Order: sequence, then C-alpha cells, then structure tokens
Amino acid sequence: MRDQYYEELDHIVDELVQLTGTVRRAVSDATIALLEADGPVAEKVIEGDKAVVEKAEAIEERALLILATQQPVATDLRQLIATLRMLADLQRMGALSVHVAKIARRRMPEVAVPASLHPTIVAMAKVADSMIDSASSIVASRDVAAAMRLEEEDDEMDRLRKDLFRSLLGDEWEHGVESAVDIALLGRYYERIGDHAVSMARRVVYLVTGQMT
Repeated sequence: MRDQYYEELDHIVDELVQLTGTVRRAVSDATIALLEADGPVAEKVIEGDKAVVEKAEAIEERALLILATQQPVATDLRQLIATLRMLADLQRMGALSVHVAKIARRRMPEVAVPASLHPTIVAMAKVADSMIDSASSIVASRDVAAAMRLEEEDDEMDRLRKDLFRSLLGDEWEHGVESAVDIALLGRYYERIGDHAVSMARRVVYLVTGQMT
C-alpha cells in the first residue's frame, strides 16, 4: 500500500514536469506568433491554454486526494503543498503566453514589435525559455543549488525590461502610443513569466529544506 502511495507521489511530480514542458512550448509559440505575425500559431497558443488549465486541475485533484486520504507528514506534505503552489505558477505562465499571443493577433497583419526592439524581445524570450527549462529540471531533481542560481537569470530579465523602458521613454521613439502600450505590456508579461519560474524554484527549496526563501 505504501509503495502505491509513493508511486503516486512520483507520478504527480512527473506530471508537473510534463506540464512545465507544455507551458514552455506555449511561451515559445507565443513569441513566434509575436515576432512573425503568425495567426495560426497565435490561435494555437490561445486555444491550447484550456488544456493547460485542465491538466493543472487534474494534478491538483490527485494531490488533494492524497492530502485527504493519506495524511502525509514532513517532506511528503511539503511536496504536495509545493505542487499545489507550482500549479498556480504554471497556470499563470500559460495565461501570460496567451496575453502575448493576443497582442500578436491584435496587430496582425503587422508585427506588433518594432524592428528596433526585436533583439530585446528575443533576448527576453530566450531568458524566459531558459528559466522555465531550469525550473523544470529543478522540480525533477530537487536541486537546491540550481534553484539559487535561477535568481541570476531573473536579474538578467529585469535588466532587459529596463532596457525596453529606456527605449520607450527615449526621444527617438516614433511608433505611437498604442505600440508603446503593447511593448510595455510585453515587457511585463515576459518579466512575470520569469518571476513565476523563480517562484517554482523557491518551492523546491522549501520542499527540500523546509525553509521559504
């Protein structure tokens, strides 16, 4: 009976890692839609968010069932609590990818990002992708050291967002108010995706050490 219990805990972690991969692809696809004004890809991201939510809810139900029926303690209890909180992070990242895709769709057939800012958005998207990938590995391996290092990538994301705002506020901005609003929102969306990846890593630190960072 206990073997089945631990198999179920391991299965929940496996599903959490798989869902992280799904969200990572959604963020990547949203960036493609944004930078290439690709309508079908934007729709794929928007429509695919329902599957992310449904999968998160299914994992949550399994975790809550274990909490209700097995009365886990110590590390097992922390794992389930961390799982529930990480599911919320993943759902928010999925929702943020939808926001990116919707900006792309709204500006079609034009590309929503001015050519001069493509490199910055590409850089932010690469950092976001790396952070989600790292979060997935951290969840799977419970690597506390790697979780701590993820904070450094978050610093790079913050720097890129500041660069974006300097461009918006500079005298050379010539793309109008609507474009400025889009770019400000995009900067915020990518930054928040990174923040949620960091949040997942901090949950792993809590899981392993019992201490919140």
